[in-house]
Amino acid sequence: MTATTSTKKKLDELYELIGEIEIALLTTRREDGLLVTRPMATQDQGPQGDLWFVTNVETHKVDELEADPHVSVGYLNPKTFEWVSVSGTVRVSQDRERIKALYQPDWKMWFEDEGGERNGGPDDPRLALIVVDAVTATYFKNPHSQPRVLFELTRGRATGKQPDLGRQEHLTASELGR
Repeated sequence: MTATTSTKKKLDELYELIGEIEIALLTTRREDGLLVTRPMATQDQGPQGDLWFVTNVETHKVDELEADPHVSVGYLNPKTFEWVSVSGTVRVSQDRERIKALYQPDWKMWFEDEGGERNGGPDDPRLALIVVDAVTATYFKNPHSQPRVLFELTRGRATGKQPDLGRQEHLTASELGR
């Protein structure tokens, strides 16, 4: 986009891309310094926290986040070649009202019924939210149809020239209100 493109438009495109991709890859740092990436389903996105994920507070992931709150979240749409990369910091929240607002019945499959309140329901004390506050974001937006993408890829392979698949955008910390 040109320098005159508004931050609002870039944010709208960023959240549109994230909304179209079901699974994110969340990268955390282990206590020994090594990186770990795992699939996560985005539960919400928006002003109270840029990205929201559900987790079990009894996992190594939460330990890693408490030791180092810096994360990277990646998204890829293999059909359109669009992608998103978000760098930020996290906080783990057990806000019951927010958990109840976001709760989906399919969460139960990740929280085995152990009896009592540990039943995978919205009041299960193991349920927590990972809230990612974006510091920077980069994304690739493809304005072309899937047949055009295939044409561009085929042409690129045949000619050795880079295919025209779209444009890359970047949102800075100041654009993200950080």
